[in-house]
Amino acid sequence: MQANPAIDPKTLILPENASLFTRLSLSLKLLKLVKGDEGNPVYGQTLNACLDYNVYASLIQKLQRGEEGRRLLSKRPSLEAKDLDLDALDRLPEGTLGHEFARYFRDNKISPFATTLELKNDLDYISKRYRETHDLLHLVTGYGTDVIGEIELQAYVLGNLGIRTAMLIVLLGTFQQLKDRQSGVVHSEYAKRIWAAYRRGRASPLFLDFWFENHWASPVSKVSARLCAPHERMN
Repeated sequence: MQANPAIDPKTLILPENASLFTRLSLSLKLLKLVKGDEGNPVYGQTLNACLDYNVYASLIQKLQRGEEGRRLLSKRPSLEAKDLDLDALDRLPEGTLGHEFARYFRDNKISPFATTLELKNDLDYISKRYRETHDLLHLVTGYGTDVIGEIELQAYVLGNLGIRTAMLIVLLGTFQQLKDRQSGVVHSEYAKRIWAAYRRGRASPLFLDFWFENHWASPVSKVSARLCAPHERMN
């Protein structure tokens, strides 16, 4: 691990039988460090241990109950940078998942998720799979990459998967909204949009067992209709 020189690496270790306060404190520290270093396996695994180990274990049980979920856990397909050919995807017709995915990275001047995480078990795989679907979820849900769009997506994930790290990000984002209106929208609209995103995630089928890799040539609208409940009307 290449630790931030201002951070004592010993403070990034989760003690045995850690209290909720310790878990939250360490999670907040890790969320600051992981920004811009999302593929760091130590940060990711420690975050999972702090907040989401039981959540991922429960999700694995759900996946094992369905044929597609069992196949996913067995085959472990990857959407990591090294397993994507963005040039080939970019050559697909406009409006298809593959073409829009490639354009998403180009327009936002970012690169696909990459990590050195060694997959030792299903939990490692599912946490990796969740992280590498983040950018695809922006496309299929329609939530933007601006401040409020990112928080909407985290609220959606919280509703769909119950990821506690997503809950913490929503809470932090909401605190910043109350403090300085970071999202650029009034509080009432912000609250409605975040609540609607959470409810939409709850109403949508689980997305973790979906093989995006088999749908590059499908229209984004078709994939979205399959995976996402409709947007709620905002009054």
